[in-house]
Amino acid sequence: MDDSRCINQELQPSSEQAFKVYKRRWFILAAVCVVNCSNAMLWLTFAPVADITAERFHTSLDMVNWLAIMYFVVSVPVGLLAIWILDTIGLRCAVLLCAWLNMVGSIIRVFSVIDSLSLGSLNYIYLLVGQCLCAGAQPLILFAPTKLAALWFPEDQRATANMIASMSNPLGMLVVNLLSPTLAPEAKDIPLLIGVSAAPAILGCLLSTFGVRSGVPPTPPSASADHLNSPTFCEGLKMLVRNKPYIILTLCFATGIALFTCLSSLLEQILCVNGYSNFFAGLTGALFIIFGLIGAFFLGLYVDRTKKFTETTKISFFLSALTCIGFAVVSQMRDQTYAVAIFSSLFGLFGFSIYPIAMELNVECSYPVGEGTSSGIIFVTSQILGVLFILLFQNLAVEKKNAPFSTCAPSLGPPMDWTNHLWATSSCVPPIPYDDSSSFFDQAKV
Repeated sequence: MDDSRCINQELQPSSEQAFKVYKRRWFILAAVCVVNCSNAMLWLTFAPVADITAERFHTSLDMVNWLAIMYFVVSVPVGLLAIWILDTIGLRCAVLLCAWLNMVGSIIRVFSVIDSLSLGSLNYIYLLVGQCLCAGAQPLILFAPTKLAALWFPEDQRATANMIASMSNPLGMLVVNLLSPTLAPEAKDIPLLIGVSAAPAILGCLLSTFGVRSGVPPTPPSASADHLNSPTFCEGLKMLVRNKPYIILTLCFATGIALFTCLSSLLEQILCVNGYSNFFAGLTGALFIIFGLIGAFFLGLYVDRTKKFTETTKISFFLSALTCIGFAVVSQMRDQTYAVAIFSSLFGLFGFSIYPIAMELNVECSYPVGEGTSSGIIFVTSQILGVLFILLFQNLAVEKKNAPFSTCAPSLGPPMDWTNHLWATSSCVPPIPYDDSSSFFDQAKV
């Protein structure tokens, strides 16, 4: 059976060439989505239940936070390797390596709750080692969507394919924000949470191993894929350093990613001080992501048709800054569940929806540099900023003297006041990328 359809596209006004797209591109997309989603679930498994996780493993909140921070630390050096793998060895190698690291890391985390493998008070080491392996997998799959869209999808489907693959990561964050407080309301339930969170990683590894048989299709889906002539890794880096639009986009987008991930990691600790439950913290994080997925879906369709990448990105940056300030205010008030939920939803709607649009814009404004290199540099930058932000925000938190309504675990010490952290977050929301002479696309050789 021929699983392809022909598309006629003009390479030049005087000539035409037939391009094919293959049905199996959707299976590859699905495999990438499952791996990406599971990796995000493993990253934030303990964030919505940080206090009871600390109780279960007899450690501190700071050590639980390090389970999330490890993703930032490990993925910086691994990110550079991932860039090289994607643009030199290929998409299939990157996906398979990620899937196996992800699965092995999730299984090692399970060892921490198996009595026969217990290390006593050192069971936390299993979690840390497992998180390190999962963190090593993250860059490989985060950098893959733009490469997958460029190699397997026609031009009129690229932004949509990129949106689906990219948004599978926040979808995993959504699932874990709902799943963790539901499955683990008490410390004794943590083993169940760890076991359930390992299942998607195993499924993703099976789908990738048996389903992703090639990194590139037999024939290209578009003219740009057919005439792909990316420079070498070092040459690409030199081109990016001299590319003003790309530098502006990198600084703005990387800062935004770092802030969003910091907020996701620390959300439960921020809200419990003012009497909000772990379940509500998970719900707030879920709303943040749900509305981000909705915004990303409609914006992805919109820019596929209009190609107004820069206008959409600038407006979204501006609105996300306003809603971030609103969230910083209401989250420090008691009994403001509706206001916190509304501002969290709006923050996600305007903030997360930028993600796939900016990634597609990144590919266009950095052409002909390889998609793995251009998107990888943005994420490596965001991971470095993420480490700095989390460490800074933890140091900005101070003991709250009067917190009679706190729902934070009392055995972990006094509740912390995160007001300074939230205002620092609001002040760090990136400005609108502005260029008064020409747009990103005007300066890109597309």
